[in-house]
Amino acid sequence: MKEFDVIIVGGGLVGASLALALSKTRHRVALLEAAAPPASGPSWDERCIALNAASQAIFSALGAWEELAPAAEPILSTHISERGRFGVARFTAAGAGLPALGYNIPVRHLGRTLWHLAQGTQATLLCPARLSGLRLQGDGAELELEDGQRLSARLVVAADGAHSAVRQMLGIGHDSRDYEQSAIVTAVRPSRAHQGCAYERFTPDGPIALLPKPDGACSLVWTVPARRVETMLGWSEAEFLAAAEDTFGERLGRFTVLGRRNAHPLSRVMSERLTLPRVLFAGNAAQSLHPVAAQGFNLGLRDVAAIAEILQDAQDPGAAALLGDYENARQADRERVSQFTDRLVRTFSNRLPGFSALRHLGLLAMDLAPPLKQAVMWQNLGYGHAPRMARGGQG
Repeated sequence: MKEFDVIIVGGGLVGASLALALSKTRHRVALLEAAAPPASGPSWDERCIALNAASQAIFSALGAWEELAPAAEPILSTHISERGRFGVARFTAAGAGLPALGYNIPVRHLGRTLWHLAQGTQATLLCPARLSGLRLQGDGAELELEDGQRLSARLVVAADGAHSAVRQMLGIGHDSRDYEQSAIVTAVRPSRAHQGCAYERFTPDGPIALLPKPDGACSLVWTVPARRVETMLGWSEAEFLAAAEDTFGERLGRFTVLGRRNAHPLSRVMSERLTLPRVLFAGNAAQSLHPVAAQGFNLGLRDVAAIAEILQDAQDPGAAALLGDYENARQADRERVSQFTDRLVRTFSNRLPGFSALRHLGLLAMDLAPPLKQAVMWQNLGYGHAPRMARGGQG
């Protein structure tokens, strides 16, 4: 049986980031990933992730930003509005005293880079390797893989997604909310320069977001009712572009050129537990959120930073006191962000008479009331409850 201090189950973006972070400690680390390495992912994948300022600071601390930066487009401002209303909330990097509010980066580049960097560490990467059994003991855990390998660890980190196999094997429940929406993800080229601005426009059916990409292109994330997805995916390029223009408005002019369209069902999945003896949950295995305001991965990356800090000098990485420290460190951030995204979705999808006027006043208040605007801005930047690694120069 192979022995490790920490075994990370799930080699996606959060798992690979954690393997990289823990490689800077003395712990013997293994990373299990059931699928093929991200390097072999489809080149047509249009998905991007908007990294906030705290996430950029974490990747800088991990030594990954230098390789990520060439593919990352700076987000210099954000523009939040509601269709049919003139109220707008604006945030700028200059107002935050930062070079950028965040960076929009292709998922495939992020995954490929993190996996490549993890391969250069002392961590043992087992891929493809699928977990088939997990047994907890007083001083550790035993894991069995489908190929018959047996491993032991003093701590198991579940980073295996919203439908976590670890969570299922251990009988941990979860709270789930199906939003009955899907996000259609693609890329467009607007006729007007985006100037580094990320737009989120709320509609009764869900938000439509455009985020800056290099060479004048934009990522388009269009949240629509699930019942309409197949119809919209079947539209011609001209039909889809015309409908997207009509929904988004005229701020960026005409949309030309359309990338490949893919749809992703949207739900909220919250694990009932963040820790068990010798186990902790991180990223989507702990909480999987609606993509509104681009909070999900940034929250998961703060899980990574917290784990790395707590385990930095640990003699026993699975000690009960350390697991308690992790839960205490992450609970407030997790609850605040998950409630924030859920309330946004439900508030801006509510069609009750008079509710749209309240939303309109809320957007105006956010833009005109400095204390409220500052609070929302720093939350979206990832600060407030961020681990030290994420705070950079923000104290």
